[in-house]
Amino acid sequence: MDTLAPYAMADSRSRGRKYPEPEHPYRSAFERDRDRIIHCAAFRRLEGKTQVFTPGINESYRTRLTHTIEVAQIGRTIARVLGLNESLTEAVCLGHDLGHSPFGHTGEQVLDELLKPWGGFEHNRQALRIVDHLEHPYEAFAGLNLCYETRLGFGRHHSPYDHPDSDLFAESVPTLEGQIADAADRIAYNCHDLEDGLLSGLIDEADLQSVRLFAEARQRIGADRMTDRVVRRTRTVKTLLDTLARDQIETSKATLQQYNIRSVEDVFAAGRSLIGPSPATEEGLRELEAFLLHHFYLHPSLREVIRKVRDWMAEVFAALCAAPERMPRYYQQMTQSQGLQRTVCDYVAGMTDRYCLSWLKDPV
Repeated sequence: MDTLAPYAMADSRSRGRKYPEPEHPYRSAFERDRDRIIHCAAFRRLEGKTQVFTPGINESYRTRLTHTIEVAQIGRTIARVLGLNESLTEAVCLGHDLGHSPFGHTGEQVLDELLKPWGGFEHNRQALRIVDHLEHPYEAFAGLNLCYETRLGFGRHHSPYDHPDSDLFAESVPTLEGQIADAADRIAYNCHDLEDGLLSGLIDEADLQSVRLFAEARQRIGADRMTDRVVRRTRTVKTLLDTLARDQIETSKATLQQYNIRSVEDVFAAGRSLIGPSPATEEGLRELEAFLLHHFYLHPSLREVIRKVRDWMAEVFAALCAAPERMPRYYQQMTQSQGLQRTVCDYVAGMTDRYCLSWLKDPV
């Protein structure tokens, strides 16, 4: 969109980068942030990290990377309709999960427990460590040197499963573009986890009839008349996704008017998220999330994997703390400034699921 809304974060209003750089002749500041994220090693490793199922079990299931791409696509649509900065939205969406450990939220919980004496572990704070310190593609400085507003989107990312507490930012909320990333993340994981749960057979369509948002989506497409199970499942979930995105857009428009938002300063002064669902949809989302928790994420077949993950992660962490020379030289050198346990955490958190398992079988 050529003309941004007055409350959008224009590139010209950015607080810039920690290390000043000349402007690029063809790309805006936030476009460069987006591209730096896409080209960094941590982004590529998302392909091998768990969303719900460990990568490789079935190539049709989502990985952390495909989740991220879906979030970015939803985020761009919402940003475009609301007149916000698509490039900033996309950058935050693409980078919001860079800090995830192997094996999803279970891996994160294990690292947090292991790191309690040294400040704990939280994947949004880890995303900031990655883009500020751990990635090193430049000779003059560590990190990706992203713009302040992109980093703010990571540090203030919020969802029912994300509550980062970063002291790096004065603002209590991100820009509207960052808030869109939060909303898009929630839409994406609820919809695609539902689809993967149905595909896996761990969720039965009959059990979902009492979940209002699902039942309404089925009714909207006439699912009862569809004999092809794959088509029925796909169309139902895509209709649900479209419904949620539309609701977020229309509700957010009304909220911005209600709070008389006229500038980026007004966004920060509001001190709350201005991008979100209507009360009825929020109630429906919570119902769906409760269903997914009890019928999918805590399914007996996944609980057994969770138990194994706790043992795997603890074993790798202990082994590397006892023998840090097994880490690459770059991480060995980091122990002097970052401390042994934090550096081992950085290294383990960066592993893919496959690499973590292969390391257990044959430490390198």
